[in-house]
Amino acid sequence: MRFLSLPLSVSFAQCTNTSMASGSASLMWFRKGLRIHDNPALDFARQESERLYPVFIIDPRYMEPDLNAFSPGSTRAGINRIKFLLESLVDLDLNLKKLGSRLLILRGEPEKVLIHCLKEWNIRKLCFEYDTDPYYKALDIKVKNYAVAAGIEVFSPVSHTLFNPADIIDMNGGKPPLSYQSFVKIAGQPSCPLSTTVSSLPPVGDLGSCETSEVPTIEELGYRNVTQQEFSPFKGGESEALKRLAECMKRKDFVANFEKPKGNPAAFLSPETTILSPYLKFGCLSSRYFYQQIQDVYKTMPNHTSPPVSLLGQLLWRDFFYTVAFGTPNFDKMKGNGICKQIPWKDDDKLLEAWREARTGFPWIDAIMVQLRQWGWMHHLARHSVACFLTRGDLFVHWEKGRDVFERLLIDSDWAINNGNWLWLSCSSFFYQYNRIYSPISFGKKYDPKGDYIRHFLPVLKDMPKEYIYEPWTAPLSVQKKANCIIGKDYPMPVVSHDSASKECRRGVAEAYALNKELNDSIGEEDLKNLRRKLDEETPEQETKPKRYRQKLIG
Repeated sequence: MRFLSLPLSVSFAQCTNTSMASGSASLMWFRKGLRIHDNPALDFARQESERLYPVFIIDPRYMEPDLNAFSPGSTRAGINRIKFLLESLVDLDLNLKKLGSRLLILRGEPEKVLIHCLKEWNIRKLCFEYDTDPYYKALDIKVKNYAVAAGIEVFSPVSHTLFNPADIIDMNGGKPPLSYQSFVKIAGQPSCPLSTTVSSLPPVGDLGSCETSEVPTIEELGYRNVTQQEFSPFKGGESEALKRLAECMKRKDFVANFEKPKGNPAAFLSPETTILSPYLKFGCLSSRYFYQQIQDVYKTMPNHTSPPVSLLGQLLWRDFFYTVAFGTPNFDKMKGNGICKQIPWKDDDKLLEAWREARTGFPWIDAIMVQLRQWGWMHHLARHSVACFLTRGDLFVHWEKGRDVFERLLIDSDWAINNGNWLWLSCSSFFYQYNRIYSPISFGKKYDPKGDYIRHFLPVLKDMPKEYIYEPWTAPLSVQKKANCIIGKDYPMPVVSHDSASKECRRGVAEAYALNKELNDSIGEEDLKNLRRKLDEETPEQETKPKRYRQKLIG
């Protein structure tokens, strides 16, 4: 009996329990890692097993409809991500059936359901991919403790990331590296993906009293009256992931010349990026296999970009955030987070709601937020724009509020990466050049001067002339009437004046930085309240409110 949570560099021959009795039953617990390829937990589960139970548990925490949420979906996830997950499960089931197995769907609290199945099926080997998310870390401890006490072997390899975050932290003296460069220097090269080709799997055994089902439809989960105009165009599943990867790798020039943060955030019909992030999030695509495929292209294209801006560099960024998140207490909060600047953000639900509901009056920002709600995805530069706007750019609303909206609506929402990016874009950690602000007007115009992106996602502005599409409040009333869009009636006035609001945001961050430095990053709740009060007293309300547009009457 052993407890295993190993880096992928450990060979599976070393992990084999030679004393395990022949004819035993194994349980493969799928959570992420919804794939057959490069799946060390599945590979180990099938070895020396007469029966194999591939299981996915419908967790009400993530899947049960919440009628009080601000968008269709559960308490934790929007409808697009739930839909993507179900598609991924259907695909996994089909791929398992090709190998002589099938996916067993159960419902309920994962800990209770799993322990019941371990008993009912007389499981001697439990396998699942290691997960660094706090929810699963806590859940896994409970399950592992039961399994070890029951004499069940547990194998939980790290395979969702290129590296084992714990190993990186150990090599850095017990602390996570806080810069990308230091992370890359410590990490080195990841191990190769599994070369084993799975041709068959042991059959599923008797199910006993465990109630299993096929993968449910979105309607069977209770989502029968979803009123959403458009859904994500990206289909879930390993098959789709491998297809997209193959198509991407054929574009060798794209792979070799990929350079973040470049790319057109307004290119929505043919996005200028891989759109593989949701497949990595659910583990439909192995990050190690993706890494290897990029390296293979690089061998034929010697003049390619390099980390941190290259495509390969983006996978390393992913692991960097995973590692810092794993080793930083309260990584998803401002308070109690040792690497997060303490900033007196505004608690303004009206501004937050205007941003979330695409009613800021800035078409570039609102179009992005509509795409987020409808598609569950947008280009990384579009994400940068709206995150900056909400926090240090214009509205000065707490990054945790924006994080929660992204966490719900994005199909590729990933706990470590989502929090890491919001810390970065709010200049709360990692990045501190708060004077560099994404303009809600000129930034989008640089990529899409005609405003085609805005016209698609904000049809109310589809007839607005290109001269006014990014600042419709400046259009003469006659132009607004001709475009069938009266600003302040059919489309809102801007919630703030960008010039004055961004100026005040810069001042607020600057004063917060100065206070953090003065108090050696030991700012208390009272210190933040005092600074918030000071900022409010020194900023007349009318300065940040937009000036009423001048209606030029004609005729």
